[in-house]
Amino acid sequence: MSTPPGPLAPPVAAGPSRPVGRPARYTQDDLVAVVARVFIERGYEAASMADLARASGLTKSAFYHHVSGKEELLRLATNRALDALDGVFEEVDDVAGGPVDRLELVLRRTTEILVAELPYVTLLLRVRGNTAVEREVVERRRAVDARLAELVRDAMDAGDIRDDVDPRLVTRLLFGMVNSVTEWYRPDHHAPDGDRGGHGRGDVVRAVVELAMDGLRARRT
Repeated sequence: MSTPPGPLAPPVAAGPSRPVGRPARYTQDDLVAVVARVFIERGYEAASMADLARASGLTKSAFYHHVSGKEELLRLATNRALDALDGVFEEVDDVAGGPVDRLELVLRRTTEILVAELPYVTLLLRVRGNTAVEREVVERRRAVDARLAELVRDAMDAGDIRDDVDPRLVTRLLFGMVNSVTEWYRPDHHAPDGDRGGHGRGDVVRAVVELAMDGLRARRT
């Protein structure tokens, strides 16, 4: 999922970075959730293993019992988002209907994943490719972009969406709108779905899909 360089929003963490107390043990998912918040707050390169251990409430030696280092943690955290996004395209392959139906489903499901896995997607979008692990992440992210671009071209070829805009530009604009949700959406700051005074997950997903598809659909004369 491509995103323009530049600072993103304040930390997306829900709750404090440092847990209260010193838990006796952590699952791998627990640790990944903690370090994802630290990477977002401090930046991947700036965050040290001492920072990560402190945030988890573990000693450094106990922390290393769970993981080998920062690289493994970054891969685990970003894989959580990337694996979910890859699964969307596998899901779409089994969907009946035309290319525009598959395109709409991808937009809906990727937006749902973004709001459900907000810290992990936010971290994914901050990776710039400065290390070997980061370059792996960037390559996987580009592969997601390429699969969306293929769906856009298929929908254009079928005459279902307008063809007066370059499909590569359409892809960047679509994911640009989806990705921008990371800059302002905070689930704990918004009313739940069904409350007209707030923006729940369903509100955000519907708005993204409807605005995107209304703008893309082919003009009939």
